Amino acid sequence: MSKAENYQMDEQQVNGVDLKITTYQIGERFYCHIENKDPGATIARAEGTRREEARQLALAKIQKRLQ
Repeated sequence: MSKAENYQMDEQQVNGVDLKITTYQIGERFYCHIENKDPGATIARAEGTRREEARQLALAKIQKRLQ
């Protein structure tokens, strides 16, 4: 089984909500996990062949959910 690697974490605000964005790679796929900083609940997840693709897919889900 492959291990998660190439972690990146950052923070961003979308529609007034503070988010913690984590991206990482397992094998050939990249994953993005976005959570609300307070209380720390997962809001969206996505995966893609590139880090930026996974991040953009997850952020698109966030935009729809926080409208």
